[in-house]
Amino acid sequence: MIINMKYSRQSKTFTFLLLFNGKRSEHARVRRWEARDTLVLTTCQGTRSSWTAVESSQPCHLSSSSAGEELRKSSCRLIGKVNKKKKKVQPFLCWQKSFFFFEGSRETEDMAASGLYSKHARVWLPDAAEVWKSAELIKDYTPGDLTLTLQLEDGTEVEHKIDPKTNSLPPLRNPNILVGENDLTALSYLHEPAVLHNLKVRFIDSKLIYTYCGIVLVAINPYESLQIYEADIINAYSGQNMGDMDPHIFAVAEEAYKQMARDERNQSIIVSGESGAGKTVSAKYAMRYFATVSFSSGEANIEDRVLASSPIMEALGNAKTTRNDNSSRFGKYIEIGFDKKLSITGANMRTYLLEKSRVVFQANGERNYHVFYQLCASSHLPEFKSFKLGCTEDFHYTNQGQSPVIDGVDDAKEMCNTRKAFSLLGVSEADQMSIYQILAAILHLSNVEVKDQSADRSSIMPDDAHLMVFCELMGVPCEEMAHWLCHRTLKTTTETFVKTVSKMSAVNGRDALAKHIYATLFSRIVASINRALESAAKQRSFIGVLDIYGFETFDINSFEQFCINYANEKLQQQFNLHVFKLEQEEYMKEGIPWTLIDFFDNQPCINLIEAKLGVLDLLDEECRMPKGSDDTWAQKLYNTLQKKNVHFEKPRLSNRAFIIHHFADKVEYQCEGFLEKNKDTVNQDQINVLKKSKFDMLLTLFEDDEKATSSANKRTAVTGRAGQSQKDTKKTVGLQFRQSLHLLMDTLNATTPHYVRCIKPNDNKASFTLDPVRAVQQLRACGILETIRISAAGFPSRWTYQEFFRRYRVLMKQKDVLPDRKQTCKCLLEKLIKDQDLYQFGKNKIFFRAGQVAFLEKLRSDKLREACVRIQKTIRCWVARKKYLRMRESAVTIQRLVRGHQARCYVKFLRRTRAAITIQRMVRMWLARRRYQRQRSAAITVQCYLRAYMAKKQYYKLMFEQKAVVVQKWVRGWLVRRHYRRTLAAIILLQSCVRRMRAKMDLKKLKVDARSVEHFKKLNFGMENKIMQLQHKLNEQHKENRELSERLNSVEKSKALERERCTREIENLHRSEQDSRAKAEKVPSLLEQLSFLQHELEKTRREKDDLEEQKKDYIERTQQVVEQLNSKNSVLNSENDELNKQILEQAQNLTEIKSNVEITKQMEKDLNEERSRYQSLLSEHLHLEERHRDLREEMDLGISPRKSGQNRKDSIFSNASSEFTQSLGSEDESSVHTEDESQVDLSVLLKLQRRVKELEQDKQSLWQQLDNREEAQQEKAEEVETQRTVGRAELDLETLKRQELESENKKLKQDLNELRKSLTNEDKESLPPAPGSMPYNILLDQLSSSNEELEMRKEEVLLLRSHMVRQEALKHKDSALGEGVNLDLEIPSFKEVNRSSEIHTLNEDGELWLAYEGLKETNRLLEFQMQEQKRIHSDKYRKLTEEVNKLKAEREQQQKLLAQTLLLPEDARIEATLKHAITRLTNDNLELMEYQEKQDKVIRKLKKQLKIYFKKVQDFEVGAQQKNNPSVMNTRSRAVSITRKEREYQGMLEYREGDEGRLLKNMVTDLKPRGVAVSFIPGLPSYIIFMCLRYADNVNDDQRVSNLLNSTISSIKGVIKRRGDDLEVVSFWLANTCRLMHCLKQYSGDEEVMKNNTAKQNEQCLTNFELSEYQQVFGDLAIQIYRQLIKCMEEILQPIIVSSMLEHETIHSVLGAKPTGLRKRSTTIPEADTVTVDILLQRLGLFYTTMSQHEMGSELIEQVVRQQFYIICAVTLNHLLLRKDMCSWSKGLQIRYNVWQLEEWLAERGLQDCGAKETLEPLVQAAQLLQIKKKTEDDAQAICTMCTALTTTQIVKVLTLYTPVIEFEERVSITFITMIKDLLSGRVESSTLMMDSKKIFSVTIPFTPSSVALETIQIPASLNLAFLKRI
Repeated sequence: MIINMKYSRQSKTFTFLLLFNGKRSEHARVRRWEARDTLVLTTCQGTRSSWTAVESSQPCHLSSSSAGEELRKSSCRLIGKVNKKKKKVQPFLCWQKSFFFFEGSRETEDMAASGLYSKHARVWLPDAAEVWKSAELIKDYTPGDLTLTLQLEDGTEVEHKIDPKTNSLPPLRNPNILVGENDLTALSYLHEPAVLHNLKVRFIDSKLIYTYCGIVLVAINPYESLQIYEADIINAYSGQNMGDMDPHIFAVAEEAYKQMARDERNQSIIVSGESGAGKTVSAKYAMRYFATVSFSSGEANIEDRVLASSPIMEALGNAKTTRNDNSSRFGKYIEIGFDKKLSITGANMRTYLLEKSRVVFQANGERNYHVFYQLCASSHLPEFKSFKLGCTEDFHYTNQGQSPVIDGVDDAKEMCNTRKAFSLLGVSEADQMSIYQILAAILHLSNVEVKDQSADRSSIMPDDAHLMVFCELMGVPCEEMAHWLCHRTLKTTTETFVKTVSKMSAVNGRDALAKHIYATLFSRIVASINRALESAAKQRSFIGVLDIYGFETFDINSFEQFCINYANEKLQQQFNLHVFKLEQEEYMKEGIPWTLIDFFDNQPCINLIEAKLGVLDLLDEECRMPKGSDDTWAQKLYNTLQKKNVHFEKPRLSNRAFIIHHFADKVEYQCEGFLEKNKDTVNQDQINVLKKSKFDMLLTLFEDDEKATSSANKRTAVTGRAGQSQKDTKKTVGLQFRQSLHLLMDTLNATTPHYVRCIKPNDNKASFTLDPVRAVQQLRACGILETIRISAAGFPSRWTYQEFFRRYRVLMKQKDVLPDRKQTCKCLLEKLIKDQDLYQFGKNKIFFRAGQVAFLEKLRSDKLREACVRIQKTIRCWVARKKYLRMRESAVTIQRLVRGHQARCYVKFLRRTRAAITIQRMVRMWLARRRYQRQRSAAITVQCYLRAYMAKKQYYKLMFEQKAVVVQKWVRGWLVRRHYRRTLAAIILLQSCVRRMRAKMDLKKLKVDARSVEHFKKLNFGMENKIMQLQHKLNEQHKENRELSERLNSVEKSKALERERCTREIENLHRSEQDSRAKAEKVPSLLEQLSFLQHELEKTRREKDDLEEQKKDYIERTQQVVEQLNSKNSVLNSENDELNKQILEQAQNLTEIKSNVEITKQMEKDLNEERSRYQSLLSEHLHLEERHRDLREEMDLGISPRKSGQNRKDSIFSNASSEFTQSLGSEDESSVHTEDESQVDLSVLLKLQRRVKELEQDKQSLWQQLDNREEAQQEKAEEVETQRTVGRAELDLETLKRQELESENKKLKQDLNELRKSLTNEDKESLPPAPGSMPYNILLDQLSSSNEELEMRKEEVLLLRSHMVRQEALKHKDSALGEGVNLDLEIPSFKEVNRSSEIHTLNEDGELWLAYEGLKETNRLLEFQMQEQKRIHSDKYRKLTEEVNKLKAEREQQQKLLAQTLLLPEDARIEATLKHAITRLTNDNLELMEYQEKQDKVIRKLKKQLKIYFKKVQDFEVGAQQKNNPSVMNTRSRAVSITRKEREYQGMLEYREGDEGRLLKNMVTDLKPRGVAVSFIPGLPSYIIFMCLRYADNVNDDQRVSNLLNSTISSIKGVIKRRGDDLEVVSFWLANTCRLMHCLKQYSGDEEVMKNNTAKQNEQCLTNFELSEYQQVFGDLAIQIYRQLIKCMEEILQPIIVSSMLEHETIHSVLGAKPTGLRKRSTTIPEADTVTVDILLQRLGLFYTTMSQHEMGSELIEQVVRQQFYIICAVTLNHLLLRKDMCSWSKGLQIRYNVWQLEEWLAERGLQDCGAKETLEPLVQAAQLLQIKKKTEDDAQAICTMCTALTTTQIVKVLTLYTPVIEFEERVSITFITMIKDLLSGRVESSTLMMDSKKIFSVTIPFTPSSVALETIQIPASLNLAFLKRI
């Protein structure tokens, strides 16, 4: 249907044209309204001011006079009326014919103004590859031009031709500032290229997959896992308006949830798109959102069950296709039910058109349903062994696609998830195995082999293994199943035949059976899921999530694609109607005039499919024909529809296909298989065989199928024609689908729909890659571009008056700004836009035509650019003038300086000239004098050398003569010696010759004698002896000869050496002689030098002597210094060794300390984690305990859970209620827990119980050990006591006296100190009172009176003590223990003392003597104390002296070290400083250790004394009991009258048993915190309750103690539960609970605690009961109240944090707000109600004041403030990360300013160090990140160094979302973001994006003792506590 309107100025006539059934014609005027179904509006004749429009099947002309009559005659309906004056159409809602009246004036103006197509304007040009590409105009366009000169982005120049007929210009491009907007309707130019470019920028550059398009959410599949679906993201979107956050599926879900709660109307979320676009995932996340933000009512885990249905349906209904790895092959509509509390009560699922053919066939690259592959992947499990499965390649139904594996998917793991989901939904393990058994049987059925025997006969082998397994699993006989797989039954009217079938028919029958079994099983599982999701609670409303297939077109399209596209046609029609309805409501609400506009209606296409004699009707008719076939059905289609419907078309080259023109595209369908799929027949004989099965699950399946078929047949029989058989009434698949689709459309029309359009970016499944061609196809198919076209034809841009004023304030002058913003905006627009048809003023908004916002932005940009130019001009002028003035001043300065310099140079020249003359004179004189001195010196030198030469010559002559005489002497001597030697040799030779001759003569004579016998006899006589002697001599001679020969050889060798030496010496002498000759020539010059040197030598000798003397003195001094240094060095070495040892020890100690510190830090961290874990477990435990108690009360009282839900708050305000409000219930006053309450079957509670039991056992064992030790000590003490003598009475007397005197002494000292303080506290300027003055006398009088009173008190005390001692002694006098008591002490003999009678009379009872003895004892004690004080003073003086000496030594050592350090280099200096610091720290540590040891000794000593005093107190109590005995009373003497002090209160309140209820009702339940906090002391209720507790402890009544404490706990819990949302109440009772817990500890008697108490407070400690367990209970209660306080503050702060920290602009600037879409402009907030930072600070100040008034405790307040600031930081940062419009430079400046205000608030209250400032660090760094420069690598390094508190994900997110507010800014480039990722890749941190805003820090409640004295507390009468009595 097409609607057109035209207005004629001449005839003043409106013409409306409605064209149905595809007829197309031009616009019809009044004279041309012959077209069918035409609606005509004409002018009226008369004075009536309204015209009437009617709808009729026949043309009619209406006038004012005959309007009503004509309406009655033509039976027309009134559609609308037109105001003649204003020429506006006022509508009446009428949607039956899809009418829509659109806004506008009387004519549609052309927006292609020539002013917009100027030079540098950017446009979009069509392109084949990129669909659209950007270009820029090179020159201006003027009307009438036929071409546009453009330049592409790559620099290419092109000519774009303009059609002269249409004069259509290319679409303009939006300014860069509008690119990347969250809402497409925010774009100034709304057309296809703008939409595509905006989606591309957001998807590729910003990595954002969601974008709004009006009411539609466009979701692009990223093909990548994104961290944007966590629980913290859900919490961030919960409770937010849809336009406040960035686009997200959670925002759509929250909008549906909120509208359901607000309007009490059912909602629907329609998710559509192509296969692979992400529909299933989007629907899954929407359901997850509902399950998270709501909580179940009545039944537990209903949310988990709803979510558990997803993996089951994905396993059974999803499969891998060529376009998607997880494509849903069925449609489903899930209704999630909610009760009055907006809690999920249950869910119901409806499925549509399961693709059964996929069970038996898959195309190449596709898979069967996932469950089959999961089953095969888990076949190795023991429970699946009986199925006899294998891998997926073994089965025909799973290996046809040849793609059994999906990347990144583990089928075995998915099987585990599916089984877990079944278990969670309550499906038993047996039923699960039955389901898997049927699925396994289907796989085995696929492998049953059918053999061909003939053309019409086939068979199956009886031993077919797969058939046997199939029959075994299905529980049917194998032979019978094999028979009916190859046979079928034919029935006639009279007989039944069994006919064989061909192989093809048998295989088709087998596949049909498999499809039927799987479809039946699928339906059964869906029914089981619906039963599991049912709930007994009443459902008030529901939210439906429709996940249905999108428009599909393939190469071969069959019956499934036809049904899918038919469903999309219906959904598109519903979408169009809803969009138009919303637009109409918007314009009606704003009072905007509007007209009709063309839009495409797909009703003709729907009629083509579903109307009578349509495609489906003809298909059903052909299915009923006995011999119907696909070919005959195709011919019927051609004959019936080809010429009658323009949406139907026959292909040119095929007779078995047809084409339908859908709204998205035209699709060609192949007729083959349509009839078979529509009939969906299966062999009934095979079904009968399966019905005989022994398998229960299989029988149940077919029973359910029969019931469904019979019920359908009954309904059909009632409505069908008479005489039809059951076979004829069986519904076809098309009919069933059409009926279910109509039911779905009725459901959707009854709900408020929300649309999610999923886009598939590319066919390659590449992450963040967009194919423009595919994207545009889907945008056209899903109706996005149609919506954009309709919006662009009206007023797509909408601004509130306040936002418009803020944005375009720069275009106004000051005089144009009026108090009325609306009037101001009107005046501005009238000036800027002359044509008033281009904008309209609504009640709250301004509506603009397409392109007007861009025009205003251009004006604004020009204005800002002009202002910038003006500012630059002024600044440049100022800079140039400043530069000129500086240059002029510099020139004058330079001239002055140059002139001065020249003058100085001239003076200097004169001075130099005069000086030169003087120098010349002096130089000339010096030269003449030097020349004279040189000449004189030369003459003297010549004379000197001449005389020296003559002297040397004479000297040489004398030396020559002397040498000649010496030579002669030696020569003559040598000649004489040679003559002597020769003469001697001759004489020796002569002697030897004579001797030889004589020897020869003797020899001859001897020879003659030897010949004679006698001679021989003589000779022989004694010969032997001689021979022996000779022999001996001969040997000796030989020996001597050898020695001589050796000596001779040695001598010869020595001589040879000597000769050689002499030879060398001679040679040396020759050479020396030559040298001496050469040197002799130099002797004269050397002699001259020698004389000169001698002179110098003498001079040097004298200097040497002086130096030697100085050296001696220096050596002596140096030796002394060296000796001193050596001694010091030795000392330093020894000290150094000791220091090194100490340093090593200290280093070891330091390492130990560091390790201990690290261990301590780790333990503290573990403690904090354990504390937070304990506190969370405690809250969960109390929550479960209270829930269990409430359920028991409801069961006891018979109250249904649904009644209690009527008082629940609407979740539109807060979806997440307080955990503590739910957990803290009103307990009974008795507070006695039953056994059933403690037996909650929860793991957390069991762990806590186990831990409590272990702690109780440990505690009991410790108490047992302590009791045993105390008993042993008591036994020992008793043994010692029995051995004591009665002399203890005297010791007691002395002890009492000493104690009394000590107490008096202490009092005196205190009085004296107070007196001194009073004197010293006077004004320092005034002098002390002088002696004799009035103040001095007054002080003396006071002192004397005090002394007198003190003496009287002493006497009284002494009398009292002596009386007590005497009575004690008399008591034991007659006993065995009193034999040694000396009673004479009390009655002494006064005779010995020689006292007078008067004294004796005064001392009748011995009292005076006792007083005298007491005074003596006092004197001795005082003397002892004086000595002790003196000793202490001397010890202190000695210690101080030692410390002074030590400090002096340290100071000297520091000075030395400093002096030495200054001389060292820098590195050595640092090392020395560190060593010294280590040494000093080590000494300090040693001293502290010694001090600690001393303190430990003192503590042990004090403990021993305490035990002794405790024993004495027990003895005193025993004595007091014995005094109360009557027998002892008789022996008492007369009472002593002593003056006593007045009675004091004990800090207890007496109450009767049973008054606990009255007390707690007045003190807890009905108490108003405001009155108590203002009028009385803080913590008054806790003090009163504790004083009552002290009374119960004093009377030793354990029942009262337990009742009072338990009732107090119950009452406080009840108050917190009822008034937990009142901050003042929660803060008040947190402070009182902590105070009561501190009182229990302060008065517990603990040694550590008693040190800080006063003496009176220590006396008031609890004596009979140990209440440490209740301290823990009250501590837990305080923690829970603290958490409730934090949540209460969070509920107050949450709504104002974002508005104050982000949205409100405290610093106004010219930046303004960017244009936004429809989502953001839905509501407007008055300026007066704007939330600012001041309001946030006021709330924080109110919190702080309230806590301070209640005296909560400074440390606890600091923890609360720290938690508040963490919540502010987390909420602000989370919204910043989820809002693209907030990530800008100006917003960063605003955030930093707001944070500065928060820090100032902390500083004003002294909370800088509480840790709150550190919690804001992530927000501060995010603000700095928005403002810092983001271009270069240095900038990236700076960002990485700066942003330490932000995670890498957060940094990248902020940089990605950074959006310029003005066109002068730039976006962050992708390369820079990549650089940041690379630099931060080494960080080890969490990958989560959001901060946990629900995180509560673990709280520690420090012990703070109270200084309030209990005895001084007064009970106000206003509290109505008269039944309490102070004791």
